[in-house]
Amino acid sequence: MNEFVEKARAAEQAMRAVFPPTPLQRNVHLSERFGADIWLKREDLSPVRSYKIRGAFNAMRKQPGQDLFVCASAGNHAQGVAFMCKHMGVRGVIFMPVTTPKQKIQKTRMFGGDNVEIFLKGDYFDDTLAEAQQWCDREGGYFLSPFDDDDVIEGQASIAVEIEDQLGGVPDHILLPVGGGGMSAGVATYFGDRTHCIFVEPAGGACLRAALEARTPVMLDRVDTFVDGAAVGRIGDRPYALLQHTPLSDTVTITEDRVCTTIIEMLNLEGIVLEPAGALSVEALAEFQSFLRGRRVVCVTSGGNFDFERLPEVKERAQRHAGLQKYFIIRLPQRPGALRDFLGNLGPADNITRFEYMKKSARNFGSVLIGIETNDPANFPALFARLDASGMVYQDITNDELMAQFVI
Repeated sequence: MNEFVEKARAAEQAMRAVFPPTPLQRNVHLSERFGADIWLKREDLSPVRSYKIRGAFNAMRKQPGQDLFVCASAGNHAQGVAFMCKHMGVRGVIFMPVTTPKQKIQKTRMFGGDNVEIFLKGDYFDDTLAEAQQWCDREGGYFLSPFDDDDVIEGQASIAVEIEDQLGGVPDHILLPVGGGGMSAGVATYFGDRTHCIFVEPAGGACLRAALEARTPVMLDRVDTFVDGAAVGRIGDRPYALLQHTPLSDTVTITEDRVCTTIIEMLNLEGIVLEPAGALSVEALAEFQSFLRGRRVVCVTSGGNFDFERLPEVKERAQRHAGLQKYFIIRLPQRPGALRDFLGNLGPADNITRFEYMKKSARNFGSVLIGIETNDPANFPALFARLDASGMVYQDITNDELMAQFVI
């Protein structure tokens, strides 16, 4: 047994004084769908509804004389640190992005109580991280990185310890969501070459893939914060050192809209509440279906801190990805009956979900924003064919990101 495995097992044993192992559950629906033996490691059922409590616990237990901990977090690490600050009776100063969902801020306050102080700084995690480090340098305290810390990585590896013990062995494949890389590096290092690790990133925050391509950690030009639990612009140096030999073929990026389909599916079919980052590993199953068939597979559902105020947006994005929702701008003549002519082109399953008169584009014409929802993606080509045949002028803006930001 190598030194890292021994430390991970020691961390797992120590944290039993604080919380029990998270469940490892076989999922019948996913197993039948993909023809594999698929298990979910339910980190969404930890005391703080994410795996982050593990790294926070392990790093903080190794600083017995420290009474002030400082961290930066998009939400889940903050909750883990807050929980442990209250449990250990120490003070915590927590920096979170201004864009952090309210649910995560409220839960952090709840877990930490009077032991923590929260500052909202920066629009993106990397800006928040810089603010927290500067405060810590100025005011003192122990800075607790969410992922770029050996003790944190070691603590996150306790996930792998539990999986091995709960399965009575190792899985053939394990799918790991990647943000800053702490959990994925810890689990992959623990298992070594005993299992095949697949690393899953959001398309708007694929910092591991960028680092592997550049052969060094690099800062992404742009980060999409929708998958807030994995929206990191630069992978940590320590996680990268452990993952630098990962083949690109073992990484996959999932679009933000696509993640939404899994959130909705797991909620509706399984009653499982996953945040966007927590759904990444499950959605990635489809990418590797051919060689997962007949194998034992574990998906780490990394978190369930989902703000239900986001549900309408998640549903909308899921429908857009599935091809069931489209938006377009139509140029309607300013005459009686023009709208009726347009409505006559709709099929029996086509429903208008948005209708907004935008402006006159000419003396005799006006622009209208139309949202259409249907029950089969094949209905849209038929609709557009009827619009073309009737001579209507329109523009599909569903996948026009810049246009959608303004009008959808």
